[in-house]
Amino acid sequence: MQILIVGGGKVGTYLAHLLLAGGHMVKIVEGARKEVQLLGKEFPAEVIIKGNGADPDILEAAGIRTADVVAAVTRFDEMNLVVTSLAKFEYRVLKTIARVNIPKNAWLFTPEMGVDVALNQADLMAHLIIEEMSLGDMMALLKLRKGQYSLVENIVSAGSLADGAAIQDLNLPSECILSAIIRKGDLIIPRGSTVLLADDEVLAVVHVSVLSSLSVIMKKPE
Repeated sequence: MQILIVGGGKVGTYLAHLLLAGGHMVKIVEGARKEVQLLGKEFPAEVIIKGNGADPDILEAAGIRTADVVAAVTRFDEMNLVVTSLAKFEYRVLKTIARVNIPKNAWLFTPEMGVDVALNQADLMAHLIIEEMSLGDMMALLKLRKGQYSLVENIVSAGSLADGAAIQDLNLPSECILSAIIRKGDLIIPRGSTVLLADDEVLAVVHVSVLSSLSVIMKKPE
């Protein structure tokens, strides 16, 4: 996919590294001189677009007309809303994602304002605390589709149903898709024949109704 990130701070930098590692085409728009200099030490010059992310000319130079996703992750809620509104309504970008910095502003980050997915850090932290208490080592990384689905990370426990089993042999819930496996720092794309091992970090997209079922498979019974 072609992904445009507006905001080259820590969040934008980390996001860009993950996406580039996944083989996606990424552009980062950043206007602050200091941030641009830091970005220059981590990414090729063609990845970085210097300028105001709310400027249509800058967005067009960054390739917004052909972008599949625009992620506005600056430290300023106003900027993130302007960027997603332009992306959605002016350039018809398929998917827009916006970072919410101030929780009381979360009500503004709606599809009517051009935001498909709002990343409210305070809300995510609250859900992490609740789900960590109820699901052990399963961690919710991102809420999707108004909370119906979550992107979760789960570590395979030694002696669990998943330990040493091929994915195709696991009785995974129908509303659960394994999207990636991280094993000793290496990324593995899950296949039916892929065998899970203890300490594998498994990323999955899961419906809220089957979170506990996935946990049962990945965790050793107490």
